[in-house]
Amino acid sequence: MAAQTPASGQTGSFLYDLWYMAALAASLRPGAMRREMLLGEPVLLGRRTDGVVFALRDICPHRGVPLSAGRILAGGNVECPYHGWQFAGDGVCRAIPSLVPGQDLDPSRIKVRSYPVKEQDGLIWVYVAATPGEAPRTEPPRVPDIDGNPGSDGQRNSGADTETRRRNFSSGRATHQKVRWTETQRFRCGIDHAVIGLMDPAHAAYVHDHWWWKVTPRLKEKHYAPLPTGFVMTAHKPSKPAYSMLGEVTTEITFELPSTRFEIIRGSLLGKPFTVVGLTVCTPRDADNTDTVQVFYWPAWLNFILPLFWAIGRTFIADDRKIVELQREGLKFNPNLMLIQDSDQPAIWYHRVKKAWAESVEKGTPFVNPVQERVLRWRS
Repeated sequence: MAAQTPASGQTGSFLYDLWYMAALAASLRPGAMRREMLLGEPVLLGRRTDGVVFALRDICPHRGVPLSAGRILAGGNVECPYHGWQFAGDGVCRAIPSLVPGQDLDPSRIKVRSYPVKEQDGLIWVYVAATPGEAPRTEPPRVPDIDGNPGSDGQRNSGADTETRRRNFSSGRATHQKVRWTETQRFRCGIDHAVIGLMDPAHAAYVHDHWWWKVTPRLKEKHYAPLPTGFVMTAHKPSKPAYSMLGEVTTEITFELPSTRFEIIRGSLLGKPFTVVGLTVCTPRDADNTDTVQVFYWPAWLNFILPLFWAIGRTFIADDRKIVELQREGLKFNPNLMLIQDSDQPAIWYHRVKKAWAESVEKGTPFVNPVQERVLRWRS
C-alpha cells in the first residue's frame, strides 16, 4: 500500500505552540546577542551579563532596525542602534531618549514580541506560540538521566514512561546534562524532508555506504508505541556493530513534535550501568533551510568513545545532508511522492501527528495522537 505525500514547497506550514532548539548554550556568551532565524521570523537571542537568556523579535517597532545590531546595556536592556530605544527581556520598552518632559508618551505601552526561553542540558529552547503572549502549553524536551539509574521519580524505564517522565519533569530545580559531542549542519530543505530523511529506517545501506562502513540489508522487526506528541521504537537490542564497543546494550528511539529525536542507549560495562543519549533536532530557519543538530551525552567515565564521534560523526550527518540536497533536484519539478508500508510508516505517522497538532492549535481543542501501537517489518 502506498500513500501520496506533498512535494517541494507543499510540505505544510510550520507548527506552533511548541519548543524549538534555537542554539547551543555555549555559543552565546554573557553580554552577547545575535539574530537567529526561526520559522522564517527574525529572533534576537541574547544573554545578559548575569547569564540569563532572553529572546525577542529582532525588529525595533520604531523604524524596523534589527535590535541585534545594538548592544546589551549594564542593566540588561537591549539598546537599539538607531535612536537608542531600550527594551527589556520581556519586550517592554523601558526608555526613549528623545522624549522631553511634558511629552505624553508612555514607553512602557510600546512592546516588541518576546518569546519564552529555557536553557537546559546545554541547549537553548525557544517557544513559538501561535498567538504571541500565550503561555507555553508544554515544557521543552529533557535529556533522560545518564547515570544508569532507573529514574529519580521511581518510575520504570519503559519507552512511554521514560518519555512521559522526560516531558513532564518537575518544575523544581532542574538537573543539567553535560554535552559531550555536538555537530550542526545546514540542510537546504524544508523541515519535513529533513525530519523524514533522518527517521527513515531503510536508507542506511545506500546513503551511508562507505568502504569502512558497509551494511547488508536484512529483515528488521520493531515494536512502536505512541508518546504524548509522537511515537517510540521501544527498547531493543541494536544490530549495528558500533554498539558492541559498549557491550550488551539496548536502544530506544523516540520522536516527538516538532522534530525531537532521542536515541537512548542503556547497558552495563564492567558491572557499571550507564546511559548514552543521542539527541537530534531539526530547527527550521525558514521554509527552505533547516539546521540539523546532533548532541550526545554520556557519563564522564565513558569519554573513551569520544574519538569515534570525532572520526565519523560529521560524516553521517553530511551523508543525510547531501541526499536531501540531491533530492532538491527532483523536487524542483514538483512531483507526486509516495510513502509505502512498513518502512515509511514513521514518515506517515509524522505527517498525521503534525496535522493533528496543527488542527488542535487552530481549533483550540485537545491534541489526540493518531499513532497506534504496532509492530513494523522492513528490510534494511
